[in-house]
Amino acid sequence: MNEFEMAMQRNPHLKEYINKFRKETNTTPEFMTKLSGDLPAFPNIILPVGDPVFIHLYGTEKLARIDYIAIEPSLSPDEQERFDEVKNLILEKAPNEPVPASETELREQIAKLFGESVAIGSGGTATNKKGVPEKLGFGVVERKVPLTQIEYNKIAYYLERDIVGSGPIEPIIRDPYLEDIHSIGVDNIYIIHKKYDMLRTNLGFGTQKRLDDWMRSMSERIGRPVSESTPIADGALPDGSRINIIYSEDISIAGSSFTMRKFSEESISIIQLINWGGINSEMAAYLWLCLENGMSVFFSGETASGKTTMLNACLCFIQEKSKIYSIEDTPEVLPPHVVWQRLITRESGPKESRVDTFLLLKAALRSRPNYIIVGEIRGAEGATAFQAMQTGHPVIATFHASAVKKMIQRLTGDPINIPVTFIDNLNVAMILQAVYVKGKFLRRCLSIEEIEGYYEDVGGVVTRAVFKWDPETDIHSFRGLNNSFILEDKIAKIQGYEDTRKIYDDLFLRARILDEMRNRGIDQYDDVYEIIKNFIKHGVDGLPFPV
Repeated sequence: MNEFEMAMQRNPHLKEYINKFRKETNTTPEFMTKLSGDLPAFPNIILPVGDPVFIHLYGTEKLARIDYIAIEPSLSPDEQERFDEVKNLILEKAPNEPVPASETELREQIAKLFGESVAIGSGGTATNKKGVPEKLGFGVVERKVPLTQIEYNKIAYYLERDIVGSGPIEPIIRDPYLEDIHSIGVDNIYIIHKKYDMLRTNLGFGTQKRLDDWMRSMSERIGRPVSESTPIADGALPDGSRINIIYSEDISIAGSSFTMRKFSEESISIIQLINWGGINSEMAAYLWLCLENGMSVFFSGETASGKTTMLNACLCFIQEKSKIYSIEDTPEVLPPHVVWQRLITRESGPKESRVDTFLLLKAALRSRPNYIIVGEIRGAEGATAFQAMQTGHPVIATFHASAVKKMIQRLTGDPINIPVTFIDNLNVAMILQAVYVKGKFLRRCLSIEEIEGYYEDVGGVVTRAVFKWDPETDIHSFRGLNNSFILEDKIAKIQGYEDTRKIYDDLFLRARILDEMRNRGIDQYDDVYEIIKNFIKHGVDGLPFPV
């Protein structure tokens, strides 16, 4: 029996779906536990995302679209009644239980109360597991809802889904190949798929009340409850996913909406980004030298261009014993270092108790960090960040601007207002963008540019593009070879080179190390960090392979 047959045997609803699909299309989907390699433009794939949930990706040239179909158990009207009855019994008993301290304890408590509220395999009512009425004394019989084993499994899933999980969007929350989830109104749930871009799902909330209840529940999880008077909330869920909620038909004409950015349990590594073509090994080696030697770097681009992903991937280049402070509105930065202080803004509550990025940045500076990471610079904290750079604290940040020229315009204009003569405190800007190449949705680094400084005789800031992406060939070229201001005038001098061009040997050595990791299939973040860390400490003798 193969994996597909075993999955259908365990999950009758999947077997029922597949049999119906075969009759309608005369085709059988391919069962894949992992989406890898070259996938067809129009797939017919079943992807398991944890029993009892499966995803069907199906498209044909005739349809000219790809359907994203979540397959989960369905409740009949009778089963829905039993589910509601069980849920009410659990809610009645819950106040007598200790308050769970974690999600794990909550799951265990629900499982316990569920077991106490049902009788499996009995045909009567008000029975225990042996099919006998449960006597509590004084002639009182404890109510137990009779369920078959199939009903028990279904209701167990829906209790977990609706109380602990993410409700109707649980199937797509489980899918590791999603980046964004976007819902407009009751039944318009779309996703951004890592392989197939924007797809519409078959999921929905059914009624406006269910959608409103779900939004209130989610907003409470992030500690920023929504209401008609406070209709917008933004924050991070317990798993790290970022959610933005607009809870009002007054300001969202098509209905209440939300956008959720999925959180990856493990950061994308720099090797994976090289494999995907976002950058090449020489660009990564350049950033390695910059961050290892205390340069300030901004990752700039438009929304969804991959700024935070690139920033996280590059943090493995910072020396292991560095003291790092990160400052964010919602927690997304994940340095692998031991000495890391994570600071989060507090926007709710009385005005005097609120803490913004500016205050956190000032607090971080008093702690003498080796590196400061700012989730996004957009206001008065930008001037403080540049003051930090002036005093020798490297700053790494994301920034919303699609080109270096626009980035400088924003930095020197309202509300940031950095004097243009201070701009050279920033050493490097990486410009990222989401692009379409031959019909495919890709993320690319458009350029890496060095900030040389402000010159009165040229009337502005001089920058150098050390790397540039060619959209026609999808190739990055190294324009800064033997012409890099940061490598030669900054890093080579820190390293003590008399011949500053020797620094390029260091760059190419690091590029070879990264290429060797690619060739050997070493691409998980922790594995990549371990090799980089050992090289920084022990040189080539610390590598697990020759270069």
